[in-house]
Amino acid sequence: MKTKIIAAVFFLMAGVSVQGQVFRGGVNLANISVTNDGDVDDNKMLTSFQVGVIGNIKILPMLFFQPGVIFTGKGSKTQAGETTDATYFRATSNPYYIEIPANFVLKTPTGPIKLFAGAGPYIAIGVAGKNKVNGKFLGTSFSSEEKIEWSNDDPSTLDYEEGAGYGIMKRFDYGLNGIAGIEMSRSVLSVHYGHGLAKLQSGSNSSADDKSKHRVFSITLGFKL
Repeated sequence: MKTKIIAAVFFLMAGVSVQGQVFRGGVNLANISVTNDGDVDDNKMLTSFQVGVIGNIKILPMLFFQPGVIFTGKGSKTQAGETTDATYFRATSNPYYIEIPANFVLKTPTGPIKLFAGAGPYIAIGVAGKNKVNGKFLGTSFSSEEKIEWSNDDPSTLDYEEGAGYGIMKRFDYGLNGIAGIEMSRSVLSVHYGHGLAKLQSGSNSSADDKSKHRVFSITLGFKL
């Protein structure tokens, strides 16, 4: 399964590179929803990053299709209590994905500076990441750091998730993107919002798991190739 994923990603990267016009990198402000309506009240934002290549295919004079391949960090922080308390708990989950956005973007007419905005779906494949935990229990400190475990789900088997289990994250994420920004002669400054639709815990159909989904706000700077 991992070999198929790597092969598919390299194929997509090659395709985007031919059409691609922008190499992009930036800061992610990531979180995970904790309520059924998508709020993140109990979680703290995690700062991560993204880097990748975005294509720019003209469909109509002001409409463009922008597929891409992005290496991006997501996740969140949680905390109970304060570090000065006898008992407190802090956890950080920082998964990394190869994400494939497919946005449709409207641009203002030709000029030295263009404004643009758009939206579209994305799919993402989990490839790495770590979970970190530290704290104190009645004055005794504890800490741990472990690599994230991913399910080996095959998307072609819709009624079964291979390698699922408690504490194992779903390998595939998907959702919706929103994007807006300014395009200049050689560079592109943009903001993004990724609204995940896939729950993160693998192997469970419980409605209690449905509330945990990725939320990512990003600020990026791109350079035209």
